[in-house]
Amino acid sequence: MTFEKNILCIGAGYVGGPTMAMIAYKCPQYRVTVVDTNPERITAWNSDTLPIFEPGLDEIVKKVRGRNLFFSTQIERGIQEAGIIFVSVNTPIKTFGAGAGMAADLQYWEKTALQIREASQSDKIIVEKSTLPVKTALAMERILTATANGVHFDILSNPEFMAEGTGIRDLETPDRVLIGSRETSAGIKARDELLEIYANWVPRERIITSNIWSSELSKLVSNAFLAQRISSINAISSLCEKTEADVTEVARAVGMDSRLGDKFLNASIGFGGSCFKKDLLNLVYLCRQYGLEEVADYWEGVIRINDYQKERFILNMLDTMFNTLAGKKICLFGFAFKANTGDTRESPAIYVSRRLVEERSELVITDPRALINAQTDLADIKEKIDFIEDPYEAAAGCDAIAVMTEWDMYAELDFEKIYENMRKPAFIFDGRNILDHRNLFDTGFNVFPVGKPSLTHF
Repeated sequence: MTFEKNILCIGAGYVGGPTMAMIAYKCPQYRVTVVDTNPERITAWNSDTLPIFEPGLDEIVKKVRGRNLFFSTQIERGIQEAGIIFVSVNTPIKTFGAGAGMAADLQYWEKTALQIREASQSDKIIVEKSTLPVKTALAMERILTATANGVHFDILSNPEFMAEGTGIRDLETPDRVLIGSRETSAGIKARDELLEIYANWVPRERIITSNIWSSELSKLVSNAFLAQRISSINAISSLCEKTEADVTEVARAVGMDSRLGDKFLNASIGFGGSCFKKDLLNLVYLCRQYGLEEVADYWEGVIRINDYQKERFILNMLDTMFNTLAGKKICLFGFAFKANTGDTRESPAIYVSRRLVEERSELVITDPRALINAQTDLADIKEKIDFIEDPYEAAAGCDAIAVMTEWDMYAELDFEKIYENMRKPAFIFDGRNILDHRNLFDTGFNVFPVGKPSLTHF
């Protein structure tokens, strides 16, 4: 079969795999190839058990894999054959040198840029899909044009705004698609070519264009604003608990203001995931690099509130369980950073688990999708933890349950049965406010939500 375009994505992770699957699904006239240096990951993408869980992803991949979607480790060949290359490699926080703990580690991105330059034999459009610091495209341009090999590269920024757990829906009906380019005739031409791909299923009014620097910065700022809202309501949740206000009622009143809206106003144990903290740290580092210390301090405060919320959760458990957690058996309901994903990156449950082990608790962790990742994240202390998939079995004999992830299944459990098999007094700490607190109290539990008055039998 002859395809209109050959599209390549370098990086088969949480962004690259689903995004390319959606393009292949919506555009059968294009050949889409995803490559990665990790052969085990590529094998998984070609199997019946995909390397990531995302509702609806399995169905789409099975419809297009082998038709116009392909997964491979042949990176050089993929580069040579493609006219458009999406770069979706990992950009973690640096753990060494200048900017350690805040700046993005671009070593994998740079290696990919060098690989593209060396393998390219024809003109290419390079699309930044990874979340990158502003001005990264300039460095990409300099690397790709460092040798006079006659190949022309156009660099575009096309940040991904999908959220894990709703990724397929977000890709299919996005709020917006953002494409940033150089404002030259070549840059605009390249931008229009990428725009035509998305226009196969995204309404034109939802595809917005900008200069390339605005596009790069927009991704960081978007995640910073979302994280800010979470930290804001979480900061208020602590005040609600002191004043016997109900944070859900406060959030409802605030959210009905049309200037604000009700999204991201659910108080919880804190945000996690691969984006929010990393992008906030990148933004803080960028501001400090430009001497904007007050701006950096402001955004760093969003991270501090998130850390405070996690520690406050532990201290609340300690205070209400008679000032000691030593020898007490505590079950974490959920380990993924959010529902409908197995992703545990920066999950609040990691911090809570480590603190509970520090307090010498007997820890049990249950999660329908994230237990393997949990064992990896806690590898150094996993001999002190039981990992049990069945929540009834996990909670049996425990002194307390702490809800870490808002899985729907937890709200549907038979808590009378769970209560019968727990030690007494039995405690529930609802870090996501997803349970029926009055019903739990009537069952016999001592209930401690986030940002709401506790319900206790003491």
